[in-house]
Amino acid sequence: MSAGARPLRILHVFRAPSGGLFRHVLDLARGQIERGHEVGILRDAGTGGARAETLLAELAPRLALGTTRIPMHRNPHPLDLAGLARVRRAVRELRPDVIHGHGSKGGLYARLAPSGTGAVTAYAPHGGSFNFRPGTLRYGLYMAAERFLARRTNVFLFESHDVAARFRAGVGDTDRVVRVVHNGLAPAEFEPIVPAAEPLDLMHIGELRPGKGVDTLIDALALLRRERGLRLTLLLVGSGPEEGPLQARARSAGVADAITYMPQQPIRLVLGRGRLMVMPSHAESLPYVVLEAAAAAQPLLATRMGGIPEIFGPLQDELVPPADAPALAEAVQRKMAEPEEARLTKAQTLRHFVEGRFALDAMVEGVLAGYGAALAARSGQGR
Repeated sequence: MSAGARPLRILHVFRAPSGGLFRHVLDLARGQIERGHEVGILRDAGTGGARAETLLAELAPRLALGTTRIPMHRNPHPLDLAGLARVRRAVRELRPDVIHGHGSKGGLYARLAPSGTGAVTAYAPHGGSFNFRPGTLRYGLYMAAERFLARRTNVFLFESHDVAARFRAGVGDTDRVVRVVHNGLAPAEFEPIVPAAEPLDLMHIGELRPGKGVDTLIDALALLRRERGLRLTLLLVGSGPEEGPLQARARSAGVADAITYMPQQPIRLVLGRGRLMVMPSHAESLPYVVLEAAAAAQPLLATRMGGIPEIFGPLQDELVPPADAPALAEAVQRKMAEPEEARLTKAQTLRHFVEGRFALDAMVEGVLAGYGAALAARSGQGR
């Protein structure tokens, strides 16, 4: 905490304890606690898993505002009104100075909850509403909601310049405080990984759900085998609703024998088990898995999507278009044909770029600075 700054009571509101959003909240909460602030978590009562519960249990003794769990639905639902009433009760009891909503549903509850409590509201989309395709009915409805909620937001905390641009395109300019604060990594995450003794050719780490582009990766694998005689192996690490359909797609494409599946686990336990990590996302914000792989000097191939170009910096010319199996197949073949030394040199270049721009301490301080600017603006001291 900076000299003269008072401790804040901060309540983080989000739905599912999973993925990059959950990691962001945990890292942010720990950093804020270490700086003397009182922190609490309000999240969905029905989602999560054993690993999420373990992580939350480890953090719980340090949460001065505790953990509050209420039912939250992923999509708009009539019971959202009952959920909002429970959020408002929790806010009245906890008396936070800052209510920080993460994702679409967390942002909805956080911005509708204050109801005269005096708390400032912060909103981090983490992609969320802004991942929908412009021109669709759903996009139009979500943007209408975002425009309404923008008037109840004191500070926008965008995790990438790309999401900030999508906000301006869908919502318009705002007179509220706006900050772009990149996700950050701890120093230990920049330690190099040890490659496996017998790595597979390709690897993907992440949830198996729409938007991650694993279907495109399977199609590219099939193209390489069918049209170019290149029989590559693939390790898929993760789980999710698309696991069954993706297995069926692999069987139909004739590459089921090339794919090995592993359950979700800490990323550094599996980095190095593939010569090339492929992230073929169709929709992203600023993915932690790409940051973590880059920090560990894992050779990477990814799509030009969301904030990924901001991570790739000097190597962003190597990014490929999303949802384009032929382009992905061509890029995979080109990368696999590179001498191993060249692939590793590029991986080190990316590691050094990420190390200088995506630090955990900078993320925590940037978010706190955003809160401070919002509090100052509300009290009439300017931004």
